[in-house]
Amino acid sequence: MNYAKTTSIVLATLMVLSACQNNRSSKPTYVIAYSSAESGNGEIYLTDAAGLAKIKLTDHPENDGYPAWSPSGEQIALYAYHDNRTTWSIHTINADGSNRKRLTHAKGMWDSSPSWSADGKQIAFAREYPDEAGNWQEEIWIMNSDGSNQRQIMLLEGGGPYFTPDNKLLFHSKTGQSEICMANADGSDLTQLTSNKAEDWHPELSPDGQQIAFMSDRDGNHEIYIMNIDGSDQRRITRNPARDSSPSWSADGSKLIFAREDASGNYHTYMVNKDGTMERKLIDNAGTPVWLKLKR
Repeated sequence: MNYAKTTSIVLATLMVLSACQNNRSSKPTYVIAYSSAESGNGEIYLTDAAGLAKIKLTDHPENDGYPAWSPSGEQIALYAYHDNRTTWSIHTINADGSNRKRLTHAKGMWDSSPSWSADGKQIAFAREYPDEAGNWQEEIWIMNSDGSNQRQIMLLEGGGPYFTPDNKLLFHSKTGQSEICMANADGSDLTQLTSNKAEDWHPELSPDGQQIAFMSDRDGNHEIYIMNIDGSDQRRITRNPARDSSPSWSADGSKLIFAREDASGNYHTYMVNKDGTMERKLIDNAGTPVWLKLKR
């Protein structure tokens, strides 16, 4: 499907949703998905690039979070709590809120951080759990986008997997001294991109494939950083005593959105230019934001 056709399908779907939910003469284009507990429980919301118009997409009795747009923009993957929050599972839902499907069902496992392959046919996710000896396990799994053929990538440990356009995986290594790494989808050809005593988490590749945004506490608290795809030129772009997390690139690669924790433990979404200038708050009460990036 070509870019123009895909774009028209996505915009038509979201405009219909907007008209039904907002009853406004103008029809905003929803391009940012995020999680929020403003209704009293964690749910997925959509908003436009200005953070003004918004709609609530999910209504789950426990919690929804970690949204991830499919490459076509027609679906969103997310995680949800079950069993009084002792089980986390991966779900998918259409961008208009319909056709919710639960894909993973492993009881007592924490499945999170879904990411779509470039062709939309696979979803990678992180799985965490204590083994029989009480040791905490951090694994990376892949499945088909309908939930079939679930398998662990045996050579990799860590979390936050993110598919690159050539179907390699960016991820962070196991908690304790996490590094940003890249590997083939089968776990082979592992390359470590960062090297320090900090926690480097949540990598996301820029739309042009040249840079990686990530979060790191190497300077005392979690801030947003950018580096080249080969790990060179690592630089900090936020400077705030609060925790900054979950960076996501704009579709044109000029900006990033990210979540910032306030003194009360609530998260809000901010926007910043990739050079660290023009930082501003975009959405109140909004965590794990992710920007829609349609493939040309």
